[in-house]
Amino acid sequence: MKKQLSYLLVLLLMLMGVNSSWAQKRLTEATITYDIEIAGNNANPQAADMLDGAVNMVYLKGNSSRSEMISTLGSQSTIVDGKSGKVTILKEYGDKKYMINLTPENWKASNQRYENVKFTYEEEYKTIAGYNCQKAVGVMKDGTRFTVYFTRDLLPVNKDFQYLNRDLPGLAMQYEATTGSRKVTYTVSNINFSLVPAAKFDLPKSGFRVMTYEESLRGGQ
Repeated sequence: MKKQLSYLLVLLLMLMGVNSSWAQKRLTEATITYDIEIAGNNANPQAADMLDGAVNMVYLKGNSSRSEMISTLGSQSTIVDGKSGKVTILKEYGDKKYMINLTPENWKASNQRYENVKFTYEEEYKTIAGYNCQKAVGVMKDGTRFTVYFTRDLLPVNKDFQYLNRDLPGLAMQYEATTGSRKVTYTVSNINFSLVPAAKFDLPKSGFRVMTYEESLRGGQ
């Protein structure tokens, strides 16, 4: 009888482990929509108006990603090539179109501020887009603190599309970021698991002024 109970206990623990692994889905392909909100009492109301109603569309396909910030001003897309590690930034504002090419080293340098973010996890939860999300507080190297709610149910395979939150054990569903002196909140409003067309990661052949990362730092001169 004792042997049977021990066997059942081991089996139960194994099944619990299997269920736990099934509960977390590896996010390899999806389209994620983040709504953008500017914090109140902004020192520059015009800047807030320009981002009013803006969205951040994230397309994930394997190790590649495309993140598009779309506002009334125009759009800016960041495309990460999962095979080469190269990154391309496309800026389209009116008749001004720029294509900035970054090496993996450039990409890391441009995100230096977000390296080695330390997260602490709190027992505070809320539901976002149907997912149970846990609160975490991130602290950057310069001491800047920010709040993020993430779900453990979805684990992105490619985390470079959101460098700030790449060390989280799940997908950030709501998080704070700063743009200049403005605090911006990104909140997931929808996740679509349909296939993402490969054409989303194609680069334009013409119509853009092509620059290196170093040239973009010098203002393109």
